[in-house]
Amino acid sequence: MISERAEILRSAQILVPFLALPAVIGALWLALRPADAEAGIALLGFGAAAASWYLLGGAISARHLWRGLAIRRDLARVAPGVLGHDLPAFAVDPDGLVLAQNQLALDRLGDLVGRQVQDRLGRRHADPQAKWRELGISLARNGRLRADLGDFGEYVVTREAGAAVQLWQAALAERPAPPQAPSRTGGDDFDLLPVAVLVLDPAAGILRANAAACQLLGGEIAGQNLSALLDGLGRELGDWVADVCAGRTQGGTEVLHVKAEGPQRFVQVSLTRGRGDCVTAVLSDASALKTLEAQFVQSQKMQAIGQLAGGIAHDFNNLLTAITGHCDLLMLRHDKGDPDYADLDQISQNANRAAALVRQLLAFSRKQTLKPQIMDLRDTLSELTHLLNRLVGERIVLTFDHDPSLRMIRADRRQLEQVIMNLVVNARDAMPDGGDIAIGTDNVRLESSAGFGRATLPAGDYVRVQVRDQGCGIAADDLAKIFEPFFTTKRTGEGTGLGLSTAYGIVKQTGGYIFCDSTPGEGSCFSLFFPAHDRGEVAETPESPAAAGAIRARREVEATVLLVEDEAPVRAFASRALKLQGFNVLEAACAEDALSLLADQRLVVDVFVTDVVMPGMDGPAWVRTALRDRPDTRVIFMSGYAEDIFSEGRPPVPGAAFLSKPFSLSDLTALVTRQLERVER
Repeated sequence: MISERAEILRSAQILVPFLALPAVIGALWLALRPADAEAGIALLGFGAAAASWYLLGGAISARHLWRGLAIRRDLARVAPGVLGHDLPAFAVDPDGLVLAQNQLALDRLGDLVGRQVQDRLGRRHADPQAKWRELGISLARNGRLRADLGDFGEYVVTREAGAAVQLWQAALAERPAPPQAPSRTGGDDFDLLPVAVLVLDPAAGILRANAAACQLLGGEIAGQNLSALLDGLGRELGDWVADVCAGRTQGGTEVLHVKAEGPQRFVQVSLTRGRGDCVTAVLSDASALKTLEAQFVQSQKMQAIGQLAGGIAHDFNNLLTAITGHCDLLMLRHDKGDPDYADLDQISQNANRAAALVRQLLAFSRKQTLKPQIMDLRDTLSELTHLLNRLVGERIVLTFDHDPSLRMIRADRRQLEQVIMNLVVNARDAMPDGGDIAIGTDNVRLESSAGFGRATLPAGDYVRVQVRDQGCGIAADDLAKIFEPFFTTKRTGEGTGLGLSTAYGIVKQTGGYIFCDSTPGEGSCFSLFFPAHDRGEVAETPESPAAAGAIRARREVEATVLLVEDEAPVRAFASRALKLQGFNVLEAACAEDALSLLADQRLVVDVFVTDVVMPGMDGPAWVRTALRDRPDTRVIFMSGYAEDIFSEGRPPVPGAAFLSKPFSLSDLTALVTRQLERVER
């Protein structure tokens, strides 16, 4: 193409001198016929313009003409070699224009004559012009180099010294053989590799697959496309493989889902660019890894829900305390015959239901206040028998089987009763047509740790409680979710989904374990394990008046209560409630304000009533500071949930009492009265 343009330029340069002839004729015309000057001037101007174009065009095009002649000479020399080459080959001028190509190059690359090599480089490089300049510099230095045309392979580029035309010859002799029909031959070293390996083409077609890969992906897979076997990348697998093959990405590793029927499986795929147009994929089974990842995510989710439950329960309990408290104050001013009394009673009942819901959230998040004591499970279940029989109804038969030598456990009796009742009610709901519910207790000794599902039970002595039913059972998919909050298989309106999550939280906070075995259509068995205690241990029972000290008559003088609470509605209700009982009340919105009031040594305070969690200094911290100068002052802590300072149910200050939020007017005044009536022995 360049040589043809050069011939045109050369012909034009030869014709230009003849274009100056009109200027000579115009000059003679003016000299001989001055009367007809217009025609002469026109001929003279045309000739002068042609001469000027000749001089300017000649200067500009001389370089191109010379270059075109050189290219034509070089092309005439290399063309026979290009056309007769046994590999794809083509000739290129210094600007990247393809001048000639053989039939093999035409079959492989298409018609390139008259096109730029930079177009092919653009498939491989972001800036093809910069790459072309780099190739030119390297070729000028060495006379030979290798160039990569991406999908069309590598080419050896040569140029003789002083020549203008470049010869591009395919380097197929050093490349893998063209892909043939995919096959897998027995006895091949590739086939005997202990890891799953695939050889892929740029479109993610499987060229070869060893025995391990076929076994992992389920059968003979050579010849198929990888996207037909795996998914989950978020884009076409072919694009990922093509990017790796072209060098646009450095391979990498992805975990993909196996589309084959059967149990859900995952494989980890690592891609590496091979020689030529091939990509090597190494596969490994990642099903166990994905299961572990799902369990970790689930544990994080449950922990986050627990933290959320504890946080909102604290604030919600403050709101409920204010609601129930002010409702109690209103009910004091209305007798039962008042028309407004029924409305106030409804407010109080629904506030109590909301408080019960918050207690369930706290139980799940393990932040409730427990009062553990050494107890005999047989006695607890015996006391519950009458209530449980009423709960299950007439169609359900409730039976008990106790070990005669059952050991003791340490737990909160009220909370443990809630767990048993919840399990029995669930068993009843699983048997709408009636059946048997068996509750059994026995001693279990584990010489070594034992696994139950995803949990491990440490070695030791335990007391086991089992609740069995003959109901519909629990599906395997639901069994792993039954202890999650708000998960329920009951119909809408039949349950909150907090029952088993609450039971789980109570058992775990007690130091025990809870497991479930279930077979659909045959029933379920819930097993509770509690660390065993000896009967000789001292039972932790609530302090009796005799143990705590003598009871003295009500003080003749009015008692003073220092109330410290950062929530204004709660503080307002508590202050009014105490004042109605005849107490003098000093109020403080924070610990710092309370200590400022107590700086006056003339001030006599009988009881500190303080919230535990407050901005700045918390309740226990300021109380310890105040008790240094007032050691005989009684203390009552209030809180919406059990903080770490109340570990194992013990208050941070000796002799202190605990009032759980939300509390009623009578709860508050009764506890303050009991604290005032206690005297040291």
